[in-house]
Amino acid sequence: MGADDGILSTASLLLGVAAAHGSRDNLLIAGLAGLVAGAMSMAAGEYVSVHSQADTEQADLALERNELKTANKGEHEELAAIYVGRGLEPALATEVANQLMTHNALQAHARDELGISETLRARPIQAATASAISFSVGAAVPLLVTAIVPRSDVIPFVSATSLVCLATLGGWASRTGGANVATGTIRATFWGALAMAVTAGVGALFGTIT
Repeated sequence: MGADDGILSTASLLLGVAAAHGSRDNLLIAGLAGLVAGAMSMAAGEYVSVHSQADTEQADLALERNELKTANKGEHEELAAIYVGRGLEPALATEVANQLMTHNALQAHARDELGISETLRARPIQAATASAISFSVGAAVPLLVTAIVPRSDVIPFVSATSLVCLATLGGWASRTGGANVATGTIRATFWGALAMAVTAGVGALFGTIT
């Protein structure tokens, strides 16, 4: 999704500036500024969001840690009830709960009651870095095309390459998620084309006015 955002937002920005009759220097400056601003925005937003999730996890773990100290028997029963709900016989569920809590009570409750595990734990810095990198990679595509092709060919070439990339990512994402590939491809292409067309239209309007 980060790469998709990078392609679409940067391509739309470049097309808007190009339609307003901006020079190549204007296009490259605008595109580079859009890449940096978008990457930083994605990183900051992801960091704040995931850090909030991490704070919630820590608060839940602190509460669970306190409950294990003050109501240990009840926590055994609670964990056993979870396993019964998953299909174990009560006696076996109690035995499993007892063994897991003997091994690591907090870890058992974090995983099976709270849904917190080491693999799925919130990692703000990792999430922010991944978002910034994926956005930058996507944004580099239309920016690179703009730098290579003649100024007069920027609009068709940026539009075409961006739509091909969006269609590919849309289809790949649908296939990965087990959804219909054609539907994902068409959806990504349609909305990408619409966003770029609207932005180019705005650029052309203001370019004419000025």
